[in-house]
Amino acid sequence: MLPVVVPVATLAFAVLLWSLHRRARLTPQRAAVSLALCVYLAGVLANTVFPIFLDKPFSDQPWDTYLNLVPLVDYEVVDAVTNVVVFVPLGVLLPLFFVRAPWWRVLLLGAGLSLLIEVSQYLTANLLGGGHVADVNDLLFNVVGTGVGLALLEAVRRIPGVAQVVDGFRWR
Repeated sequence: MLPVVVPVATLAFAVLLWSLHRRARLTPQRAAVSLALCVYLAGVLANTVFPIFLDKPFSDQPWDTYLNLVPLVDYEVVDAVTNVVVFVPLGVLLPLFFVRAPWWRVLLLGAGLSLLIEVSQYLTANLLGGGHVADVNDLLFNVVGTGVGLALLEAVRRIPGVAQVVDGFRWR
């Protein structure tokens, strides 16, 4: 996993820094947001899509073995809390990264990333021997986590004098 995730995250970070530099917007705060976003996404990728086994033995399991489309049935509270907590940073980072993104766009981006993860898990489980189940509950609670992160950022911004500091981290 590391031979894939680390170079991809490093390349993404370099591209983000270059983009900021090219537009004369590179500051330590924006570089920190870029680094945090790249490290966060690398961690999510490493923990949700991998492991992948390129020498997967043949399996006659039906494709729906690795798929759960029934919401809130046999879903454990620990899994729900974990999925919320994992996506809270995304709810904080996306509004800093995207210029004045409305709340619904942040939630839509969180849902899109979560859907991408679930589809990847489903495909890798069936094609490459991945070890995850694509679960609609994960998607739902990931979106909740994105919303919690967004709400936390907005709550912090309401503290007198903090909004200006937070805005210094925004990509404009």
